Amino acid sequence: MMSSHQETTVTAWARLMRAQQSLLARVEADLKKSGLPPLRWYDVLLELNRAGSTGLRQYELGAQLLLSKYNLSRLIDRLQKERLVDRQACAEDGRGARVRITDTGLDLLRRMWPVYRAAIGEHFARHFSDRQLEQLGFLLGRVPGVGA
Repeated sequence: MMSSHQETTVTAWARLMRAQQSLLARVEADLKKSGLPPLRWYDVLLELNRAGSTGLRQYELGAQLLLSKYNLSRLIDRLQKERLVDRQACAEDGRGARVRITDTGLDLLRRMWPVYRAAIGEHFARHFSDRQLEQLGFLLGRVPGVGA
């Protein structure tokens, strides 16, 4: 038999996991409906844009992503094929490469943001007051590894 604290913990955990899955699915559906690529593409392009002209090594990019790092190498290959990113030999390590966003990638990032922003508002933010969002952000920030 679970204690009241354990039941509360399991309920909160399950709701957090369901919320994450549901929200990501809804955002993905909105992007698809707008003829845009998956959210993973946005995530990669955003981090590369933030990195500026120096770009990021693939392992650095993986550490920055909000979404799963699963098959990051294949995703970068696909983005490169679409001319959204480019790879250049890394001066520090002849075996490695730096990945940078291209102008085409920056254009796609800019086209995706309004749809993504609207989806966040519609499927998430509108259900909470500003104060509740602030509290939720604070509480989730206490989980190790979540941080900023």
